[in-house]
Amino acid sequence: MAAQSWHNLCNKKYQLSLRLFLFLNAVSALFSWLLPLSSAKGVTLPLALLFTASVTLLLWHRGQAEKKINIPLISLLFGCLWAWHVSVKYSAVGHEDPAYLLTALLSVLFIGTIAFSNNISAFMLHSLPVSLACLWLTDGSAWLRVLYCFALPVVGITFQHVIQRRNDSFAQDLMNKLLDERKTLNDLSMLDPLTGLYNRRGLQNKIDNLLTHDDGRQFVLLLDIDHFKAYNDHYGHMMGDQALIRVSAAIRDAVRSRDIVARFGGEEFMILLSDVDLEHARTTAERIRQQVFDLKIPHMFNESVATNVTVSIGIAPLLDEDIEDALGKADKALYEAKHLGRNHILVSGDLQMA
Repeated sequence: MAAQSWHNLCNKKYQLSLRLFLFLNAVSALFSWLLPLSSAKGVTLPLALLFTASVTLLLWHRGQAEKKINIPLISLLFGCLWAWHVSVKYSAVGHEDPAYLLTALLSVLFIGTIAFSNNISAFMLHSLPVSLACLWLTDGSAWLRVLYCFALPVVGITFQHVIQRRNDSFAQDLMNKLLDERKTLNDLSMLDPLTGLYNRRGLQNKIDNLLTHDDGRQFVLLLDIDHFKAYNDHYGHMMGDQALIRVSAAIRDAVRSRDIVARFGGEEFMILLSDVDLEHARTTAERIRQQVFDLKIPHMFNESVATNVTVSIGIAPLLDEDIEDALGKADKALYEAKHLGRNHILVSGDLQMA
């Protein structure tokens, strides 16, 4: 998820940089025609190609934003067109306007600096052809000024590139941490803080996933700690919490890792067994009942009777992905199991036959 989010962010930056580059080239070409930098008027062939290519690519990319254009290739192509235009114009101007080359170079550097402040390779490919053309066309006395005009933004963008890479690395690490924390918080919101089992929200999420990917037969086990209110009244809620923790651990140990165990209520638990038959469900329920009994948690639920903490369990098949119907049948079976004297297991089918 983090990688996808970062990819989307980088893709947006790419699209913005490309569109800005094409827009600035189109505007600069238009101004070079309407407000030429030299006394020589008229549209040159490279200038016409620049304007046409910029507008065409800009319109095409707006309708095909998911398709990428090779920015380095486009930068080099447009840089060569600008160098061609400057050469043609300078041959017409000659020495009448010695400042023309520097002004034209600064105009091209302006486009590259604005559009490619975070892409030094694209900036170099766009600016280098014009800079070389200016060095070739000017006399030796202006070389230093041309090199200075070219080197200054290169140094600035290099620094910007280094700083931006560090900022991007920091931002990506921060995004990864935030997404990890979000996942952790989301996972915690699905767990019961006392027992570590799924709560109702987590249970629903796991059931939805299971029913989507598992076509095997499933059974619902609804389990309740016998006389737990009396246990809390006699031993206190702190001891009651400790009993819940030990019982939940015994339940978790008695089932498979693929089975879903959730705290369904105060002292009520639900287990969803997947890809099992009725006999396996009975065996699992009996194993849970026995392991809870073997905890030997003392339980005096009235003044004359003392025993250990026990559980009663109702079992029902999950048919047609109707979890509410299965829970209803398991709850009725659990209710009858308690009436049988508690510490019992009852299947909803046995209840219907009775």
